[in-house]
Amino acid sequence: MQHSASYNIKFATALCVVCAVIVSLAFEMLHTRYELNAALDKQRNVLIVSGLADENEDLSREEIEARISNIQTVIIDLQTGMPVTDIDPGTFDQRKQATNLLTSREAPDNRAQVQRLPEHVMVYEARGSDETLNMVVLPIEGMGLWSTLYGFIALDADLETIRGLTFYEHKETPGLGGEVDNPRWKALWPGRRPFDENLQPVISVIKGRAGSVNEDPYNVDGLSGATLTSRGVDHMLKFWLGAEVFGPYLQRIKQEGEAS
Repeated sequence: MQHSASYNIKFATALCVVCAVIVSLAFEMLHTRYELNAALDKQRNVLIVSGLADENEDLSREEIEARISNIQTVIIDLQTGMPVTDIDPGTFDQRKQATNLLTSREAPDNRAQVQRLPEHVMVYEARGSDETLNMVVLPIEGMGLWSTLYGFIALDADLETIRGLTFYEHKETPGLGGEVDNPRWKALWPGRRPFDENLQPVISVIKGRAGSVNEDPYNVDGLSGATLTSRGVDHMLKFWLGAEVFGPYLQRIKQEGEAS
């Protein structure tokens, strides 16, 4: 049966609309699932860097949510270091803040190659039953060789020692810069000292091998064959832990600890 040209056009248009709706719905469903999985992976990495989960543990969503409940998420004003109570941590997106000119500022000159800093950042605080602060987990990021590395560093509440370091997203070369994911390299970080007596970041990723935690507490082995990635980690730690970024927050944490 032959149809008129107008019928064929209407039919084709309707078919295109239906297909577009199906594709849009599929995208939204997959995008929502992707965002949920990404959020769970970040939480898992917070648990790992905090020592509340093992690198090789296969954790379900329920297990991750149960363990992360022991850690408080706190939104802070990056310039003052003070907590912000009118922002929901559940919907907070630090990367969107950093790319929005209304919610970010130009970053000070830095070797981590961070271009803009968000007004607010989400940090993680582990507290005891008496609300005494035991540990803080801070987000860090910076350029490696091929990509921006996104990760976390965990510090004891007295800011004297590093609990752990981990990265949850990067595109570094497997076997080279990708060794930032190697559990053996990450095991070198706990117990190292991040700051000098003036709370200036001095932890360094050096070329070659560093000594033990007791003998050489301010240095960590560089990644073999990945000099630029090693430098990237070194630069981002000095930037984010420095006075112009997390400095105000860390000063407040230290003062509160000394007063308690």
